[in-house]
Amino acid sequence: MQIEHTSIHLEKIRFYAYHGVMPQENMVGTYFLVTLHIDTDYSQAVETDDLAGTVSYADIYNSVKEEMQMPSKLLEHVAGRIAKRLYLEFPSITGITVRVDKENPPMGAQCESCGIELSTKR
Repeated sequence: MQIEHTSIHLEKIRFYAYHGVMPQENMVGTYFLVTLHIDTDYSQAVETDDLAGTVSYADIYNSVKEEMQMPSKLLEHVAGRIAKRLYLEFPSITGITVRVDKENPPMGAQCESCGIELSTKR
């Protein structure tokens, strides 16, 4: 068997955080959803059933959780911090797509969420 591509996905992780440009967003906060698609070679784990041959999604979650706890004005900045940290902490990661959505954004319209997506390569 030839493996062509391997990736790890964490879908719509929900955090309560204080990101936003408007002062009330920094005081009251709201819910955010973070989705990650991470390219990494885990072909060794496919053969060995050993966690050492992959990246633990629990460890990824803990890193993202810490970044989400640090307020930023812009979601673009949050996504950039998340990507930089994951590259630093997990050397086997070769690409990351981070999506950050703000639930019920304060923009005077009925909107379930809005957000940004950042795709990067090492």
